[in-house]
Amino acid sequence: MSVREIRLYGDPVLRTTCAEIDDIDDGIRALVDDLIETVRLPGRAGVAAPQIGVGLRAFSYNVDGRVGAILNPRVVEVRGEKTPTNEGCLSVPNLWHPTPRHPYARVEGIDVDGRDAVLEGEGLFAQMLQHETDHLDGVVYLHRLEKDERRIAMRQVRESDWF
Repeated sequence: MSVREIRLYGDPVLRTTCAEIDDIDDGIRALVDDLIETVRLPGRAGVAAPQIGVGLRAFSYNVDGRVGAILNPRVVEVRGEKTPTNEGCLSVPNLWHPTPRHPYARVEGIDVDGRDAVLEGEGLFAQMLQHETDHLDGVVYLHRLEKDERRIAMRQVRESDWF
């Protein structure tokens, strides 16, 4: 297990749709261990595999004492009107923008033992589920912003010291 370096916006892996995990072998188990170790650092709600350079459908989470990982997740249900929620991303450091998200989300996938897994929640947990699943589809939260807010965010990215 190790904490992995986070890939930053502009890295092509963040814009690539991730592949399904067909076989849960020692490599996948090691990936899950690294995702969980990486998300345990303070201030982290979720880490998707592409954020550590791996193009597979997996993410870890750490919200309100709930820590774990899910493989091959798909958002199967959302509820409520999208409302702008202050959101940031480890791959877009130090920038926070109001991002339209549903207040409830349900994700289905499998766990590291290949058993069916369901994650669902409201508030920050719902936001994390939508955010991390977006990563697996090659979508960074900046692309969910309203037009004017996205223009501001992209200018901030271009002017940042990490881009």
